[in-house]
Amino acid sequence: MALSYAIPTVFFIVGAMRLKSPKTARTGMWWIAMGMIVGVGGTVLLHPDIPWGLTIAVMAIGSGLGVFIAKRVKMTAMPQMVAVFNGMGGGGAALVALDSLGHFRSLGAFAALIATITLVIGSISFSGSSIAFLKLQEWLHGPRLSRTVQATMTGLGLLLLLSLVSLRIANQPVPGLAIWIMIAAVFEGVMLVIPIGGADMPVVISMLNALTGLAAAATGFLISNNVLIVAGALVGASGTILTQQMSRAMNRSLRHILFSSLAQSGTGTPGHGDLDGTMIEASHEDVAMLLTYSRNIIVVPGFGLAASRAQQEVRQLMEKLAGHQVGVKFAIHPVAGRMPGHMNVLLAEANIPYDRLFEMDAINQEFKDADVALVIGANDVTNPAAKTEPNSPLFGMPVLNVDQAKKVIVLKRGKNPGFSGVDNPLYTRSHTSMLFGDAKDSLGKLIQAIE
Repeated sequence: MALSYAIPTVFFIVGAMRLKSPKTARTGMWWIAMGMIVGVGGTVLLHPDIPWGLTIAVMAIGSGLGVFIAKRVKMTAMPQMVAVFNGMGGGGAALVALDSLGHFRSLGAFAALIATITLVIGSISFSGSSIAFLKLQEWLHGPRLSRTVQATMTGLGLLLLLSLVSLRIANQPVPGLAIWIMIAAVFEGVMLVIPIGGADMPVVISMLNALTGLAAAATGFLISNNVLIVAGALVGASGTILTQQMSRAMNRSLRHILFSSLAQSGTGTPGHGDLDGTMIEASHEDVAMLLTYSRNIIVVPGFGLAASRAQQEVRQLMEKLAGHQVGVKFAIHPVAGRMPGHMNVLLAEANIPYDRLFEMDAINQEFKDADVALVIGANDVTNPAAKTEPNSPLFGMPVLNVDQAKKVIVLKRGKNPGFSGVDNPLYTRSHTSMLFGDAKDSLGKLIQAIE
């Protein structure tokens, strides 16, 4: 029994270590997958009373759906897929806890406490991840709640949840108490995530990932499964560390992220269309000539790159410019895209060398020496108002110093603001030129012009 749990534990740890670099991340995922297979297989073998037919059928259905979804999902929809899978993990943990609480009187005091905590955390993770999916998929629209209303409703929901949990811990005979706890926790998850948008969303996804890991670990304690405890602890710890690092990188506390919405965080108002001032639109031929005769170019990838699936074109452009002795680096903001590491994965998929990718702190001082900053759909993380305008909803969030480059070229689908709904004054500055249209098409035309 100990060996069947020790082997997958080693696989999980080795896989997690290999996830630290894009070069080894693919094999790291295989290590983790093999660990999960060994863990599930060992658990089934150790419990001969489990109905084999039903177990194999459930595993086949789940594995088949996982493979089908993973193969069909587009890179632009990767954050949504992460949110869905995250929610499934939390929901599964909540259901196990709900079933255990149905036999509450046969549980010990410690097991009952663990089951209740698992039910709460799993339900919050499920509902929060579901809202994150709907928002990322752009299926959920509507007015944002003010900070006061959102904080009041969240506080009342938390008070209700704590009251119900207290009743459960005190073993009070309230009919359907576990169900009410689940409902209150689901409501709390919705209220925590529904006002969040813009650059804050990657932080919330990371936080929900950590909650799912904690719920899985707690479930492992509940059903005495060491593999689940180890796997959940790894996910919970890594998600917590990542959440803290991203919050620090954005100069925002987690409390501020959860209890305020970007559109309401200042006295300024978000953009709703064209910017004030005049945008200078350039031709692909002019931009191609500018890039060719530059010596130092910094590319800033954003969600526009993912939306158009233009990572291969970016690599081709880099190779064409290298033939003209042009140095190309990539500036990666901690929250660029819609999930942690989104841009790193995109560029690694196109086999762009990892040593060309630089985090914000490492490259921000180099923009002032760059001949060109080529921005591909990165709206919010390049907004200079975050540094200079106290009334801007983005004020205080560290951004890439794109505005310091000698020339700025922005590839953008249209004149509308980014995910946070905040206008970017960079686009109307005299040294900025715009290339409107799909990024994949624009990059293809730039490559042809260079050739």
